[in-house]
Amino acid sequence: MKKTLLVLAGPTAVGKTSCGINIARHFNTEIISADSRQIYRETTIGTAVPSPDELALARHHFIQVIPIKEPYNASMFEYQVLEKLEQLFEKHDMLLMVGGSGLYIDAVCHGIDDLPTVDPALRKQLLERFENEGLEPLTRELKELDPASYSQVDLKNHMRVLKALEVSIQTGKPYSSFLSAEKKKRPFNILRIALDMERELLYDRINNRVEVMMDAGLLDEVKQLQHLRGFTAMKTVGYRELFTYLDGEVSLDEAVDLIQRNTRKFARKQLTWFRKENRYQWFSPGDTVEMLRWIEKSAGYL
Repeated sequence: MKKTLLVLAGPTAVGKTSCGINIARHFNTEIISADSRQIYRETTIGTAVPSPDELALARHHFIQVIPIKEPYNASMFEYQVLEKLEQLFEKHDMLLMVGGSGLYIDAVCHGIDDLPTVDPALRKQLLERFENEGLEPLTRELKELDPASYSQVDLKNHMRVLKALEVSIQTGKPYSSFLSAEKKKRPFNILRIALDMERELLYDRINNRVEVMMDAGLLDEVKQLQHLRGFTAMKTVGYRELFTYLDGEVSLDEAVDLIQRNTRKFARKQLTWFRKENRYQWFSPGDTVEMLRWIEKSAGYL
C-alpha cells in the first residue's frame, strides 16, 4: 500500500492540536507541525505551542527548532519536511501534518517556487518607503515592473506587494517570471481534511484563547523578546500589538482587544486560503468518529 500523508488544516483556535493528537494516536503515527510561528525556538505562549503534556501524547516535529534570528521560509520547510518524511515513512504507513500555515502546507504537498534571496538592505528600504509613503506608490511601481503580478496579487496586502516588488527590483526580471504553475509530484498519497465551526463560536474561542495567553504570561514573554522585535517572526499577531503597548502607544486593554481582533481577521484569511483548495474534506472538530472513518476509507484501510 502506498504511503499516505494526511494533512489536518484549519483556522487558529479551531482545535487542530487536540484533534491531531487523537488522529496520531489512533493510527500510531507522528505529527509534522506546519505552523510558520510555532517553528521558532524562543516563542511559546504567543504562538500557542502545544503543552508538554500534549507533546508527550504524540511525537511532534518542527516545533521550536529554528532561532528567530535565523532566516527561514516555506522553501526551506519543503526541503526539510520531505527529508523527514522519507525517514519516517520507513516505519509508518501514514504520517500526519497539522497546521494553519497554508503556504507551508502547499509547499510540502505540491512544491513551491525557488525564489532568489533578497538583499536585506533592499527589503529594509522598501519597508521604510511603505511606512513613509504608504502602499499606493509601491503598487504603481509594481504595475510598471511586473504587470502580471500587479493583476494577480492582493494589492491591499503590503507584504505580498513588497515581496513581488523586491524580487523584481533586485533581479531586473518580473517576479511573476519566477513563478511556475507546475505542481511537483510526490512519492506518497496526500489526503486533506480541514476543521471549521460556526463563526461566532470560533470567535469566542479566539477571544478566550487570547485571555488565557495573557493570564499565562504573554506580556512577560513579549518583554523578554523585545531585543528581537526587528525580526520577521516578531511582526505577527500577539507580539506586535504588545510591542505598541510597551511603546506607550495604546493601553494594555486596547492591545489585548487588538490581538483578539487581528486574530479573528487572521482566522478568516486562513479559511479563505483552505477553501480555495477543493481537495479538503471539511469536518467539525467534534466529528471524530466520522473523521476517522473517512480517513480509513480514503487511505484504503477499509
